[in-house]
Amino acid sequence: MASSSSSGLTFKLHPLVIVNISDHHTRVKVQAQHSSAAAAPAGAASNGGAPFPPPRVFGCVIGVQRGRTVEIFNSFELLFDPVTHTLDRAFLEKKQELYKKVFPNFYILGWYSTGSDAEESDMQIHKALMDINESPIYVLLNPLINHAQKDLPVTIFESELHVIDGIPQLIFVRSNYTIETVEAERISVDHVAHLKPSDGGSAATQLAAHLTGMHSAIKMLNSRIRVVHQYLQAMQRGDIPLDNSLLRQVSSLLRRLPAMESEKFQDDFLMEFNDTLLMTYLAMFTNCSSTMNELVDKFNTTYDRHSRRGGRTAFI
Repeated sequence: MASSSSSGLTFKLHPLVIVNISDHHTRVKVQAQHSSAAAAPAGAASNGGAPFPPPRVFGCVIGVQRGRTVEIFNSFELLFDPVTHTLDRAFLEKKQELYKKVFPNFYILGWYSTGSDAEESDMQIHKALMDINESPIYVLLNPLINHAQKDLPVTIFESELHVIDGIPQLIFVRSNYTIETVEAERISVDHVAHLKPSDGGSAATQLAAHLTGMHSAIKMLNSRIRVVHQYLQAMQRGDIPLDNSLLRQVSSLLRRLPAMESEKFQDDFLMEFNDTLLMTYLAMFTNCSSTMNELVDKFNTTYDRHSRRGGRTAFI
């Protein structure tokens, strides 16, 4: 497998695709755990009691291609036969027809799977999709947790024809990508990030998790700014050659900073800040009203029981 692609395509990946693949993997993993737990007496003797590894998941990614830019918007699951290493073609065509009715501008761009790296059997699936897309892409999600890794555990592969030992062969090559979001996706991702834990975590626990995430983001931003600063200093000293393209990007980034001190930015910021405070106050008042109503209902229920015994009327 080559290190990087030479096609010159620009890939934009939307968060919905990552969420779909992660959800697909989580569901299959939980189902496999339940199945192995139910068959524990029979399976324990065959594998020595070791847990079964979660099966890989497979699906298609859909989106649009405008010139040299490929934008991956969504994905859907596929049925896979682990024995023959083939996809259910009838199921794929049915799903493609259904998605074409809802998203007429989206096309099948490739497929996805889970794992630490591309396997040899993946090329068989890749070639099977070439009649739908002559140059499909392969999105691979690594479900293993690596706390030292700062980048997303997602890799996009393209296929290129290389001559190896005098024989032309298709191999996977890595491609760079960027995360592209729209307003609806930002709201959804923020909602998922602030979901209450299923174990009934307290508000303090959620606040600590939120602050930890903000601290990690600020720390990563600081480290990347330090890298850019050190690179510019080395370029100024003449330790590394001058890169005009990078200097233009840094200059463009610096031009955005004074815009944060403009009067329009302050007005927009104060307006959004006041709207947020207003929504917080309304939510607090609604919560207090609901609590008071529950208290009044409980008081009336208790008072009504005493009135039936003593012949008194309701207090409220």
